[in-house]
Amino acid sequence: MLRIDNVKIYKDLSNEEIIRKTLLKNWIEESDVIKAFIAKKSIDARDKRNVHYNYTIDFEVKDESKYPKFKHIEEMKEEKIKRVRDSKYQPIIVGSGPAGLFCALTLVDNGYKPIIIEQGSKVEDRMKQVEEFRNTGKLNELSNVQFGEGGAGTFSDGKLTTGISSPYIKKVLEYFVTFGAPEEIMYESKPHIGTDKLVNILQNIRKYIEDKGGKYYFNSKLINLKKGEKLIKVSCTNNEFFTDTLVLAIGHSARDTYKMLLDNEVNIERKNFSVGVRIEHRQNLINKTQYGRLTKLDLPPAEYKLAYHNGERSCYTFCMCPGGEVIASSSSKETIVTNGMSTYKRDKENANSALLVNVLTTDFEGDDPLAGVYFQEDLEHKAYILGGSNYNAPVQRVEDFLNDRESVEIGNIIPSYKPGYTLCNLNEILPDFVSKTLKEAILYFDTKLKGFAKPDAILTGVETRSSSPVTIMRNDELMSNIEGIYPCGEGAGFAGGITSAAVDGIKVARKIIEKE
Repeated sequence: MLRIDNVKIYKDLSNEEIIRKTLLKNWIEESDVIKAFIAKKSIDARDKRNVHYNYTIDFEVKDESKYPKFKHIEEMKEEKIKRVRDSKYQPIIVGSGPAGLFCALTLVDNGYKPIIIEQGSKVEDRMKQVEEFRNTGKLNELSNVQFGEGGAGTFSDGKLTTGISSPYIKKVLEYFVTFGAPEEIMYESKPHIGTDKLVNILQNIRKYIEDKGGKYYFNSKLINLKKGEKLIKVSCTNNEFFTDTLVLAIGHSARDTYKMLLDNEVNIERKNFSVGVRIEHRQNLINKTQYGRLTKLDLPPAEYKLAYHNGERSCYTFCMCPGGEVIASSSSKETIVTNGMSTYKRDKENANSALLVNVLTTDFEGDDPLAGVYFQEDLEHKAYILGGSNYNAPVQRVEDFLNDRESVEIGNIIPSYKPGYTLCNLNEILPDFVSKTLKEAILYFDTKLKGFAKPDAILTGVETRSSSPVTIMRNDELMSNIEGIYPCGEGAGFAGGITSAAVDGIKVARKIIEKE
């Protein structure tokens, strides 16, 4: 393949027009071209007077020697799997989030028939349970925004951006497209799917896995395991299984499971994580700030990504949801947890993002591996009480937060959180180092994105589940200290989003298949 970089487009054109015009402009004869496609698309809005699309076009020709000026591209290719595994026992995967599902997909595509255990419900039932909580405050502790088919990423923006480099990223995107995602996720610089499309995709994945011999057990929570000489006995609420291969793709909120694993001498250690709040602005403010007022392009709702550092503390935006809403994400009673969610169109009035401050393992005394979990639980319960002890979220205007005073009214920005909200002073429950760093960061971010510290921007507490506070340790074969147990994905501390979790699931599946 050959590549043309930095193709600037100033009009809204179809992909076909862009490719044709690019090849023509670069004197590439149509009769020489075997295939050509868009490899990357991004928006360049650094100069608000010159906002444009930036494309990369890859193409294949019959004779590359005719076009020596173009860069030759070698794709990062995945190594062929060496099928070694020969066992009468089915691999068992606990959790049906991205890590668990992509582990299962890799297994079934290589002739194996995994069992998938999921404490929550099928996605179509889970949708109803989540909506009931948002409308009534009635929480299902087993099936909610954190638990159920698709994992926590189901109720998010469906963001597929990742900071990792892996040949399996393309494989993940191809799987998503196969099961119903828009084809543009293959080349957009910031691909996303949206909750509404993820629901159908998950149903398609389930049917595919089942048709290939895999089996799901929904509403079945892992409650214990016992290791024998060669086999692992897996006890769930409704079933027991024996296996020689157990994948723990349990998600970052599986606190009961962490405790059970420690009781069974699985090696777990603390790791750094982050906590904070959600911030909401009007989406049209973000659009104007990011794109300016001159462009005539039909641009998507604008995004942002910001970071602030001050010594050992930092604050950063995370999981920014253009045209989205703040969603109630509690998974245990008498707690408030928030997250952000968008549909594919991102057409809601508000933009929101997590504002997170790093929490260090050294912030806790003693050596309890679950110290971070207890810290999260305490903060979530305080937010529940501050919100009125009825699953209303505590909410505060940015101006009031910066001045450490309780909010008594809202302005032009209406909080999107359901079931409801209570005006308060979030400084009362946030640890001092979190409040202090958030205030410094908000003012700093306003110098980078004008209007970020707008007085009536809304802060909603609390965001505590951006990542796992523990790592389930594993070796070079991706196994824990107990033979046959494979910690996997975000809950095990080895991923930080849908794509990286899916990649980790593929990596674990490959190790299982290649194990002698």
